[in-house]
Parts: sequence; structure tokens; C-alpha cells
Amino acid sequence: MQNGDDLGTILPGAGTPAHDADEERAARRREREARRRRRRGRRSIVLLVALAIVASAAFGAYSVLRPVWTQLTAGDDYPGSGTDPVKVTIAEGASTTTIARALARADVVKTSGAFVDVARKDPRARSIQPGRYTLRKKMSGASALTLLLDPRARDVDRVLVREGLRQSQVVNALAKASGRPAAEYLKALRSPAALGLPAVAHGRAEGWLFPDTYEFGPSSTPAQQLRTMVSRTKSVLADLDVPTGIQQQLLTTASIVQAEGGSEKDFGKVARVIDNRLDNKLGNGSRLQMDSTVAYGTGKNGIFTTAAERADTRNRYNTYAHPGLPLGPIGNPGKAAIQAALHPTPGDWLFFVVVNLDTGETKFTTSKADHDRYTRQFQDWYAKNR
Repeated sequence: MQNGDDLGTILPGAGTPAHDADEERAARRREREARRRRRRGRRSIVLLVALAIVASAAFGAYSVLRPVWTQLTAGDDYPGSGTDPVKVTIAEGASTTTIARALARADVVKTSGAFVDVARKDPRARSIQPGRYTLRKKMSGASALTLLLDPRARDVDRVLVREGLRQSQVVNALAKASGRPAAEYLKALRSPAALGLPAVAHGRAEGWLFPDTYEFGPSSTPAQQLRTMVSRTKSVLADLDVPTGIQQQLLTTASIVQAEGGSEKDFGKVARVIDNRLDNKLGNGSRLQMDSTVAYGTGKNGIFTTAAERADTRNRYNTYAHPGLPLGPIGNPGKAAIQAALHPTPGDWLFFVVVNLDTGETKFTTSKADHDRYTRQFQDWYAKNR
């Protein structure tokens, strides 16, 4: 039948129960796959964030711990001879350990042990002088020790005080070396007790400022420097066993020997002439008749004087006019002159003349006629050489 055939025919696209089930399962699979993809994306983001956090933390830890690790694993000494200059003060009586700590605080050496190790192996370390030094930062312990032993590294005011300089000349030399005003030294000289001057000096430092090469630290005061010089004179007098009561007299004689003598080898003879004249062996009332004393009283340098100056009785240092020794030393004598004054060469000389200022050649005699002849010899030499 026509109608029966129509009922048995299946049209394309028409749904059936089986077909619908397959579609539903496929849809569910797609949904599950989409969810899985979304979950994988979220996990990847979380993982990347976590990795970023860990990396950041690791870098931060590295930055913080690297200096510590470097310090722990590095040696306890710097290599080489250092970098920038630095000032370090070594105190009086400082031990090796104390010096090492001062160096470490100034970053001269990396650790105090770096210096102690080399210093204890080198006996020269015991000769390190107190004072201020110009060292360098980041030096090895050995380099630091070498520099501390180098006198050129020590910041000092080094001054040479020559034999025979007067007090005023000593003051000028000290002021020039230290950069301090001369007035500060003159002020210090007005406090003789603070300088350690003995009572026999009568408050005057002239003659007691021992000639030598001195090294004064930059912090030393004028009073300390002058006291050091006075102390040296007292030490020399003590070494020579000079009784206190004759020290000022001895220094006065020695200062004349220093000023008048042409050569140290003749100092003993010059001292004998002074003693002989003081004993009035010249028969002039014990007048020394020394030009050096007259010149000191006038404030002039040298030993040349005029007839008017030699006749001036107002000059208390004028030994042509006044008998005996002058009021006090006319300069600051060295040890050789002090020894000569203490132990004059035996002899009966009454006159002497330095006939050559370059060589110091000196003629001694008991005769006034010989003295006058030697004086003319000197005058001829002086006219040709000055």
C-alpha cells in the first residue's frame, strides 16, 4: 500500500534515540576537555608565579649572603702595598697587639692578626717609634710593618740645632720646623720651672738647650720641645759627673769655647787660655777680653767687635771691661765644648788666634808679640777670602 510505504521511510536528519545519546556523550567529552585545558592553564600560571618567587628569593639571598660568604672564605690579610693614604697614631709604649688593633681600625690591615703574625716574627717590630704615621689603606701585614719601620713614614718636625746657636736662633729653628709662631716659644721660656731648668740657671735657658737633631711629633708643644732639650743637657752633665753647683759656670765657659774655638781638636787649649786668664796670669785683673762675649751683649752675631763696643761698660757681657766670667752662657755648647771646659788641656797659653776660618787652624802662644803677629796673619787671610 501507498501509505504503508510512506510510514517505513526514514528521512535524512531525522532524530532517533541512539543518535541523540551519541551527541550528548560527545558534548560531555568536549566540555571535560575544555575544563582540563582551563585547569592546565591555571596550573601553568601558578607554576610560573611560583618559579618567579623562588628565583627572586634566591637572588635576594645571594645578594645578602655573598659578602658574608666572601668574608668567610677569603684570607685574613690584604695583598699588596695598599691604596689610599691614611694617618695612624701609635701611642707611647703601645704593644704589638695595640698597634695591630689601631691599624685594623683604620683599615690599614684587614685584621689585627695579619699584622701580629708578621710583627712577632720580626724583631725590628720592637723598634717602632710612637707618633703619627702616613700609611695606606688595605695593606698586607708585612707591607704595613715595613712602612712603620721607615723613618720617612713618620710625621715629625725634624730640626737640627747646631752647636753654639744662641737661644734666639734656637727658637727660630724650632718655629721654622714646627710651623708654630716664635712667640709661643718665647712665652714658654718665661716659665723656666715648666722647662725643668735647675735653680743654678737663674731662670735663663741660654746654655741649657742642648744642640742635637730632634724629632718632635706634630702635637708636641713648644714647652715640651724646650723641656726635651733642657733634659738632654742635664743628662750630658750627669753622664760627665758635673756637680750641680758648678754646672752654670761650666756651661758659661763651654759656650765661650764653642764660640771662640776654630776646631774641636783645639777646644781643650781654648778652655785652658780661659782658665789661665781667670787666674789673672795675663795680669789684667782676670779680664777675659773675649770678643764673643762682647758681641753677645750687643746682640750682634759673630766675634768681631769695635773699639767702642769693647769700651762700653754698660754691656754686662763685656769681658774687656768686667773681670771674670760673664753673667751666663752666650750660646748653647755641644758635648765636646763641655768636656773641654771640664778638662782643659794642660798648658800655659794666654793667647790664641784662629788664622783660617775655613780650616779652623788656630795658633796658641804665651807672647803678646806672637799674638799680634798671628792677628795680622788672620787679617791677611780674611782680606783675601772674604
